[in-house]
Amino acid sequence: MKHLELHIIQSVPVACLNRDDLNSPKTAVFGGVQRARVSSQAWKRAVRELMQEMDIAMFKENPDKRMIRGNRSRRMVSELATRLEKKGMTKDVAVLISEHIADIIETLDSKTDIDGYRKIKTLMFFSDQEYDALANAVTEDIKASASKMKGWADAIGSSTEGLKKLEDEAKKNTVEKEIERLEKELEKERKNLAKAFNDKVIRDAIKSVQLKDAADIALFGRMVANDHSLTVEAASMFSHALSTHKADNEIDFFAAVDDLQPKEESGAGMTSTLEFNSATYYRFAALNLDMLADAEHLKGMTKEERQSVVRTFIEATIKAIPRARKNTMNGNTLPTYVLGVVREKGHPVQLINAFESPVRSPQGYATKSIELLKAENKKLAATWGISAVFEQAIPEVGLNTFLEGMVSHVI
Repeated sequence: MKHLELHIIQSVPVACLNRDDLNSPKTAVFGGVQRARVSSQAWKRAVRELMQEMDIAMFKENPDKRMIRGNRSRRMVSELATRLEKKGMTKDVAVLISEHIADIIETLDSKTDIDGYRKIKTLMFFSDQEYDALANAVTEDIKASASKMKGWADAIGSSTEGLKKLEDEAKKNTVEKEIERLEKELEKERKNLAKAFNDKVIRDAIKSVQLKDAADIALFGRMVANDHSLTVEAASMFSHALSTHKADNEIDFFAAVDDLQPKEESGAGMTSTLEFNSATYYRFAALNLDMLADAEHLKGMTKEERQSVVRTFIEATIKAIPRARKNTMNGNTLPTYVLGVVREKGHPVQLINAFESPVRSPQGYATKSIELLKAENKKLAATWGISAVFEQAIPEVGLNTFLEGMVSHVI
């Protein structure tokens, strides 16, 4: 497996980059001591968001060429219905068809979004072209079947409301029988719709689209519980970031002053506490380059387009940082050291064991952490014969030189 690796040492001051259910910074025990931790999911989201920002800036003059615009959301019904309405369908019919599609791909929830559309139960990662493919797969027969279903449903609703106002038993019986007939017609049409727009039709529509407009889906993956054939395995791999040293969470006590409080009154308007920590982290990310170029990922792109995606991924992974408490603590920093490696075979190997014995240094953690990282890398290469076709580090070279070197060796 040809792959690239990024080994990053980064010091972050007072911050809470990733919190648990108690609003405390996440931690983990490694090497027998507590470490500061940032989950891979938290850092991956930051990377994905930065990649989208970079992609927008890169193709500002030509937005149709954007390659990183997947959307992870529960609002599948809303997205599909909007597209179907633009194709001339009424809102009611568009929503009915969209709910039918969404319930096959995922499971519909009873909850609705702010606009009144039902949500799916789990977040789904989809591209614009995949949504368009689903909308384009809706035939006139499907539209007609959905329109009939809407008509039967409206008739049942109207008859049910009318039944509540009747007192004559004979008339009630007549209306109840009519409702039963309408319900049978509705169920019959529901089966017709399911037959016309089944899971195979939906699957084929989605799989007909190459991920040329959603490289982030190829990079970060997609899991579809209802249909594993739509699952996309992530080409990227991220570890949980761990501090290279023992780290304890601390408590910040703060007081806020009431600006309109009378001068003769003393005391704060409110007081509270927040937990934080500060740490030097080891971060690790890798990218399976063979997988990225296969048919289920970015084979549909040109070599230059894939190189652009990889370059954006590397730069975003280096620069991105989770946004938690970004205004009140602002832990934004850049890495102190980045080791980039490209290997032709094998699987990605972390260098975290360089810090299994926690760093202890009165002069700070970063310098010692870099020293241990380099030593671990050399030891693994000598002991296990792990070879690299490219190896370079920041700040030994600048970012642009680093990116050009990495990209020139990856594809």
